[in-house]
Amino acid sequence: MKQLDTKLMHPAEQIRVVISRIYRSGLTTTSGGNISIRDDNGDIWITPAGIDKGSLTTNDIVCVKADGTIIGSHRPSSEYPFHKAIYEMRPQMTAVIHAHPPALVSFSITKQIPNTNIIPQAKNICGTIGFAPYDVPGSENLGKKIASEFKKHSDYKAVIMENHGVVLCGEDMMDAYQRFETLEFCARTLINAKILGEPTYLTDAQIDQHERSIPVDFPVFMNVTYPSDERAIRTEIVNIVRRACDQGLMISSYGTVSVRWRGNDFLITPPGVPRWDIEPHNIVQVKDGMVEAGKVPSRSVALHQTIYQSNPKINSIILTQPPHLMGFCTSGEKFNVRTIPESWIFLKDVPTVKFGTQYEDNVRIAEMLKQIPAILLANDSVVVTGDKLLQTFDRLEVAEFSAKSLIMAASLGKLSPISDAEVEDLRVAFHVE
Repeated sequence: MKQLDTKLMHPAEQIRVVISRIYRSGLTTTSGGNISIRDDNGDIWITPAGIDKGSLTTNDIVCVKADGTIIGSHRPSSEYPFHKAIYEMRPQMTAVIHAHPPALVSFSITKQIPNTNIIPQAKNICGTIGFAPYDVPGSENLGKKIASEFKKHSDYKAVIMENHGVVLCGEDMMDAYQRFETLEFCARTLINAKILGEPTYLTDAQIDQHERSIPVDFPVFMNVTYPSDERAIRTEIVNIVRRACDQGLMISSYGTVSVRWRGNDFLITPPGVPRWDIEPHNIVQVKDGMVEAGKVPSRSVALHQTIYQSNPKINSIILTQPPHLMGFCTSGEKFNVRTIPESWIFLKDVPTVKFGTQYEDNVRIAEMLKQIPAILLANDSVVVTGDKLLQTFDRLEVAEFSAKSLIMAASLGKLSPISDAEVEDLRVAFHVE
């Protein structure tokens, strides 16, 4: 997967990469959805009408010149009118994404807007969200209604389309894509939380306090060396991050992976780099409590450092937001893996700690992880630990699959967890400490 450098990549190539990513993630269908980029000269590059979204090439992308001339071997998307209308209404925006992702469609057909205060970063990424009334897809009237909604508030960058889907814009394609992916993630989390019980939302004050609690100043060290074992870890982290994205366990705007290197020194992912596009050179070395000069580590770096210092048997950590586990993180319902014996063997009992604990009392989390490999952080994420990184990733997969099964079971009837005595039998039979 190419890193999406919007300064260097041709608009047609950006569109091909992103629509392929959206399709492979199950967020649109073969015929559904369309994306566009407005070039500096006013040309609009857009996906074609009626062409398979799963196999588009750069040659399939259509260019509509500023004078209306169409360049390309296909017709532009039938939704071109509202793309054009958005660009005219919001000239500072250069990318538009429209699709029919399942969770956001669910909100559109029930005339609701997702409350993004469900997790900290979503409010800032998604912004205020509008709602456009229904009109015929592809019509000039639909374009006018969408443009009118964007006109209501200058900070609108996302609009739910009644009985249709969602449209988002951005200052560049990655800005629009991260907003799209994050908003759909919020919608999925909310639906999962509602199946389990009722979502718990963060106040604006809690989100602001969360932002203020994140460390921003780190001591740095110069003369960084990159021996072969260190470089191998960088590659391993990148491969796991991309795999997590492919498996729906991370989204581009969130997810942290770290691996112990030597002693308590470790390597960790940075913030601000889309997880789909992360490369080995983006990874940050943390040595003797200091960060390699010129780089910024994950916001949760202090938590990772405390965990490694307190737990010599832990050699890798993943902090992320899988949608089904986040249903438990945001509903307050107990994630009871005693319903699935194999899951308990992998995870043991997984507790939930209150929002903000990872910044206010990371020592407590590190101490808890001496007895268990995973913890849910309310309205934030799940932290999973292990020896080898692949083991940690496996535990993450098991946890998310278990959460999905529990949410699906909630609509069928009462759960039947195994007893304490049966748990002890598992502990003995599988040598669980």
